[in-house]
Amino acid sequence: MSEFQQLVDANYQALFRFAMSMTRDSHRACDLVQETFCRWAEKGDQLRDRSKAKTWLFTTLHREFLSQRRKASRFSDEPVDAMAERLSEENEEPERQMDGQRALELLAGLDENYRAPLALFYLQQHSYKQIADILEIPIGTVMSRISRGKELLRRQMIDEPSTAPKNILQLQPEALKKTHG
Repeated sequence: MSEFQQLVDANYQALFRFAMSMTRDSHRACDLVQETFCRWAEKGDQLRDRSKAKTWLFTTLHREFLSQRRKASRFSDEPVDAMAERLSEENEEPERQMDGQRALELLAGLDENYRAPLALFYLQQHSYKQIADILEIPIGTVMSRISRGKELLRRQMIDEPSTAPKNILQLQPEALKKTHG
């Protein structure tokens, strides 16, 4: 098995999950991961310390995401009425559930400055140092953004609780006791 194939096998799933946490679209996430591996094929031989390949891949994916987002904000090929229809559909969510999926939805809605560090820390289990290297920001900034991002998520979960019905039973301990008589 080639070194490239080993690198793909070892990192594809983690890169895809990170890309999904940022794009919320499996097609765009696949494109980001593919572009990342294409960049590795072109420039990976320039990396002297092979132990840093994983960090290089995540950094490259994050840069490509930011680049694509900048381009998309300047140009949109989606018709205005289709965009309006899509936005109205997104606002007509059926019952939301307060579970991992809901937390991911809220995470996806956070500003990129908080979303990327939280996703790298909680979903990819990267250390603060690794996140600082990937995002090219100081470690203190990583810690601050994770802390603030967690607080934002906590507030959103309180302010926008799940609308799923609550099936909570009111237990009355007296009713459970057997009466002896």
